[in-house]
Amino acid sequence: MRTWNSIVALSCALLACFAYAEEPIVIKFSHVVATDTPKGKAAERFKELAEERTHGRVKVEVYPNSTLYKDKEELEALQLGAVQMLAPSLAKFGPLGVREFEVFDLPYIFPDRAVLTRVTEGPIGAQLMQRLESKGIKGLAYWDNGFKVMSANRPLHNPEDFRGLKMRIQSSKVLDAQFRALGANPQVMAFSDVYQALQTGVVDGTENPPSNLYTQKMNEVQKDVTVSNHGYLGYAVIVNKKFWEDLPADIRSILEACMKDATRYANAIAQQENDDALAKVKATGKTEVYYLTDAQKQQWRAALLPVQKDMESRIGRELIDSINKESAALGYH
Repeated sequence: MRTWNSIVALSCALLACFAYAEEPIVIKFSHVVATDTPKGKAAERFKELAEERTHGRVKVEVYPNSTLYKDKEELEALQLGAVQMLAPSLAKFGPLGVREFEVFDLPYIFPDRAVLTRVTEGPIGAQLMQRLESKGIKGLAYWDNGFKVMSANRPLHNPEDFRGLKMRIQSSKVLDAQFRALGANPQVMAFSDVYQALQTGVVDGTENPPSNLYTQKMNEVQKDVTVSNHGYLGYAVIVNKKFWEDLPADIRSILEACMKDATRYANAIAQQENDDALAKVKATGKTEVYYLTDAQKQQWRAALLPVQKDMESRIGRELIDSINKESAALGYH
């Protein structure tokens, strides 16, 4: 009888262990934009690849459109382990104490995607990611979204057109300085609150890549869009460092490969998504889309380039110079 009881107990223990082993590792992936944006689509691609390649050992739960956390909440939630993965805009790391990431917010720091890629895929990008580790965060990849347009309910053709406007920004000292250089009044606001703020006149305008502008329907409450390409918006895919390091080595290796493939996909579709979104904004006939002339571009550059100098003490002159050297290497001056 004792032998039989021992066998039963052992069988139950083995079944419990097996059931426990079969429980999938859950990765909660929270972000603040729509599913049909470059970031939203890339998050879904990562989920698909991770679940397929780990044969169900990993389950990725994607929470788009601030359904889980808003801008200000998500980084704290990640550090506390309430969520495992985020893809915040690069501006979000300044308030966290890693000011160097605000270099991505500087106006006219990236003349084109070629320079941007040299930075994000080279030593500069890697060094920036390493700075997150002291905050309990592991950086996995840079995801592109694109260059920004300006929007308001009046034409924004020249720098003086911004005077007195209340412009929504992310929490970034650089973006604050950018709009003050144009004579506007920057207003920090969560991304999920922007549409209503534009609709009610709490703010007059904002800046975004076209895909964000269109998918959040901001064009419905903005009469004028200027294709300025004055600044860049990208994301860093990050995970809770302890969670990542505690993963089984084989799972972590698979997820790293999945992230590389999702990143390749994200960065390949970003430009097309923005082009398509801008075409859809034009097609509504409700929003005037304006392209700066060469002379106007020079005026904008003259007004905004001093922000780079002003931010040297905050971001680091050496870092700013290193990115400008990458531009020079590709023929930009």
